Amino acid sequence: MSSWAPVSPCTTDCVSHAAPPVPLPVAAHRLSSVTRGVARAFLLGERLADPAERRAVAGSVLDALGVRLDVVGDGLAVPGSPGTLVVANHISWLDVLVLQAVEPVTMLAKREISRWPLISVLARRAGTRFIDRENLYALPRTVGALTELLKNGAPVMAFPEGTTWCSTPGGPFRRAVFQAALDAQAPIRPVTLTYLQHDAPTTVAAYVGADTFAASFRRVLTADALTVRLTLHPPIHPVPGVDDRRALTEKARSALAAGASPGHRVVR
Repeated sequence: MSSWAPVSPCTTDCVSHAAPPVPLPVAAHRLSSVTRGVARAFLLGERLADPAERRAVAGSVLDALGVRLDVVGDGLAVPGSPGTLVVANHISWLDVLVLQAVEPVTMLAKREISRWPLISVLARRAGTRFIDRENLYALPRTVGALTELLKNGAPVMAFPEGTTWCSTPGGPFRRAVFQAALDAQAPIRPVTLTYLQHDAPTTVAAYVGADTFAASFRRVLTADALTVRLTLHPPIHPVPGVDDRRALTEKARSALAAGASPGHRVVR
């Protein structure tokens, strides 16, 4: 691993249920429902690139898992502008489903996911763009591609921490994606993700350290009353001649660190 690659100190010792797991029959029913939802996604084939289809699939899988969404705000994309760069803290593989269920966006993911069995197929069909975190020479090309997406009006989603942390606030932000927003003069929408069980903070959904996807999936499958709260912070508009990518990075990081608002509305 490159010394430049992002590293989190979180391990599986950080992860636990904040409430007793659901009974086995409930977990079995959830697993059956999730299997049907994933099968439907594969049957969609290339139609998974359609935003409405992606949103429906993501929502159905979250419903099957018993995960509720609690959203503060009115949308990820900023109206009347180029595409929006959406940035969020990164806790779990669930983060991607949650964001797609709220508003479909083009995801930016680490290159390793492009080699994961089955998941890589769905990610590619959904239009995910992959980034090699260890190849500094490839970054300008990636930033250029993101800039063009934003200029063409596409909302793009990135996790600037570059890796997962068990809770908020997490780690430092990498600045490369903010250069794309600067070059495209695109607004940035910071989003804070918070996981709760019975309104208490929980790390049950975290996917960190040497954790396996199977173990993480099993915890989510058996989690009782799991809710994901998304706080959509006001957009940050780059100021030409004033902001650079360092300034934009700090503004976005500060917004996310402020956490979730006490007021909210449940949308699913």
